[in-house]
Amino acid sequence: MPKWLKNAVFYEIYPQSFYDTNGDGIGDINGIIEKLDYIKELGCNALWINPCFDSPFHDAGYDVRDYKKVAPRYGTNSDLYRLFGEAHLRGMHVLLDLVPGHTSEEHEWFLESQKAEKNEYSNRYIWTNAAFEPAKGMLYVGGETERDGVYVLNFFKCQPALNYGFLKPQEDWQLPMDHPDCLATREAMKDVMRFWLDHGCDGFRVDMAESLVKNDDEKKTGTCALWREIREMLDEEYPDAAMVSEWNAPVKAINQGGFHMDFYLNWGGNGYNSLMRDYDSGEDNSYFKKDGKGDITRFLSEYLPRYEATKENGYYCLLTCNHDTKRPKFNLDDSELKIAYAFIFTMPGVPFLYYGDEIGMRYLDVKTKEGGYQRTGSRTPMQWNTEKNAGFSPCPADALYLPVDSTPDAPNVAEQEADKDSLFHTVKDLIALRHREEDLQADADFETVYAKTGKHPFVYRRGGILVALNPTTETAAAPVSADGWKVIFSIGSGKAENGVITLGPQSCIVLK
Repeated sequence: MPKWLKNAVFYEIYPQSFYDTNGDGIGDINGIIEKLDYIKELGCNALWINPCFDSPFHDAGYDVRDYKKVAPRYGTNSDLYRLFGEAHLRGMHVLLDLVPGHTSEEHEWFLESQKAEKNEYSNRYIWTNAAFEPAKGMLYVGGETERDGVYVLNFFKCQPALNYGFLKPQEDWQLPMDHPDCLATREAMKDVMRFWLDHGCDGFRVDMAESLVKNDDEKKTGTCALWREIREMLDEEYPDAAMVSEWNAPVKAINQGGFHMDFYLNWGGNGYNSLMRDYDSGEDNSYFKKDGKGDITRFLSEYLPRYEATKENGYYCLLTCNHDTKRPKFNLDDSELKIAYAFIFTMPGVPFLYYGDEIGMRYLDVKTKEGGYQRTGSRTPMQWNTEKNAGFSPCPADALYLPVDSTPDAPNVAEQEADKDSLFHTVKDLIALRHREEDLQADADFETVYAKTGKHPFVYRRGGILVALNPTTETAAAPVSADGWKVIFSIGSGKAENGVITLGPQSCIVLK
C-alpha cells in the first residue's frame, strides 16, 4: 500500500473545463499547472485528471486513439511531464485516467484488427466469425469494416472492446483468458501503464474496471485475477504507484482484484445515493437535506459490511461528485453542503473532491457535448472570478467548450476566498483538519456511536475523535458521553455535557 494515500485528499479535474491558457476555449495542461498552488492551498495534495490522451472525443476522451500521446488540444507530452514534476515539487501526486476496456475505433490497433488479412492485432478486439453472426447477448457493430465479422462494444458505437478473453468461452470466436493474443492485450496495457509511470505519473483511476474479461462469473473471477497480476507488477516495479477502481464493489475490487482503492459510486437507490441524491422518485429524501426526511441507516446498512470486509486491504472512497454525476448543488444549498462535506472529509478512505464543488458550482441544463448527454451539466467551466467567462478563458463566449454559469449569483473562487463564511473556507478548513488529525485520515478506525432510523444526530468515532452531525433545521441530541472532550472543529453550534451531545440546527462538531 503506498504510504502517501493515508493522508491524501484528491481533486478531480476535467481538463477541458478547468483553465484555458491559450485562448481556444478549452482547458489545458498548462492551465492545471498554473492552478496547482490554488489546489495545494485548498488542501488537496493529489490530482485525478480525466482522460487527456489523443482522441476523436466522441466520448469526451474515453475513446482513446493513442494511449501514449497527450491530445493536442491539451498540449504536449512534455507539458504533462512538467505537470508531474511541478506537482511533485509541491508534495502532490497525480493519477491519470486509464481506459483499459476499449479504445477508439480510430486507434491504430483497431485499424489493423479490422483488416481482412490476419495480423498480430486481429484478436486485439473481440470479433465473431462472420458479418452476419451476431455477438449474442453483447453490444456489437457490424457492416462497417473490411473484416468479415462483427465487433463487440463496451459502451458507445465508437468504443470497440479490447480482448482480454472469456472466463467461460461459449462460441469458437470467444478466446480463453490464457490465449496468447489475450495475454498480449494484457501486456500492451501494462506497457501503457509503465510508459506513464516512468515519466512521473503516480498511478491510475481505472475506468470500467470490472468490464475486461467477458462471460465472467458473478464473483468476477477472471477480471479480478487479471487485476491481481497487475497489482503484483506495481508492487514489484512501482511500489508507490496507486490504483483506484471505478467499480463500487470493494470486496471484489480491493480484496480479490488488488486495487488500493475503490469508489463508492452513485447508483440509484444505493447507500451513497441516499446521502445527497435521493430525489428521482419525485420527493427528495436525501440525508443531508435540511427537512430531515433522510435516514443515515440506509447508508450505513450498505457501507458498514463493505467497509469492515475491506478495511485491512484498501480504501473504500467517498467523493463529492464526479464527471458522471449531477453536482450536489443540484438539490443542496450551501448550508446543506457544509454538513455533507463535513461528513465526507471525516470518513475513512481517501476523499475525492470534484473541481468546483468547493464553491458549490451548479449542475447546468446545457446541450450534450462529446457524448456527455445528461452528464454534460456537471462538466461546465470552472468559475474563477467575475471577469469574462468567469475567468476560465479569454476567448469569445461562443467559442467556449461549454457555456459558463451566467446567473448573477454564480459562485466563483475569488469572491468565496474573500468571504470567511463561504463554502470554500468550510472545505478548506475541513481538509486542514483532516491533515492535522491522524485519526481522521484514511486508515483510522471507524465506529458508529449513535445512528437511529428517523432520528438525529449521527455520531461516529474515528480513532480517538468523535464526529457529530445534525443536517436538520431542528436541535438534536444523542445520549453519548463526551464530557470534557474538546471541540476542535465546528459548524453551527454544539456541546457535550451531562452524557449528552446536543447539536443546533445544521450543525457539526468534532471532539477530541
